[in-house]
Amino acid sequence: MKKEIAAVIIFLRRLIRKAEKLEMEQVEEFVERLTVALQEKYNGHWYPKDPSKGQAYRCIRMNKFQREDPELSRACTESGILYKDLGLPQELTLWVDPGEVCCRYGENSYAFTVASFPKDDEDREDVTKKAMSAIHRVVDYHSGCLSLPS
Repeated sequence: MKKEIAAVIIFLRRLIRKAEKLEMEQVEEFVERLTVALQEKYNGHWYPKDPSKGQAYRCIRMNKFQREDPELSRACTESGILYKDLGLPQELTLWVDPGEVCCRYGENSYAFTVASFPKDDEDREDVTKKAMSAIHRVVDYHSGCLSLPS
């Protein structure tokens, strides 16, 4: 669960920093609070032998029906920042499952892998590389040239 949450945090931190609406200290406080919130939420809802079990519960989602994700909103409140200042896309879905984190940017686009963990021996540097690669896909999509994963 720690690697998957780390991938989510790295991914979201990068998106938030690209928006340039918050100071670095605010971003760091937010991601610390979000890390705790996700660990608390996923505890007891993490099934490595059946990764799709509980998938909807672990989903981080913003769209026209749910403008703010509850865990992101909680982290904003606890860190004293406004949700709108995160600068996140209006439509974003992150599926956080044992062994894999996937993202869909927009409701009608393709999902892509942010990070996958086929082995237990991958380190944090590898998590960072995978999340950074996924960031480029979102940025490319936002600029009108989505690069789909192979």
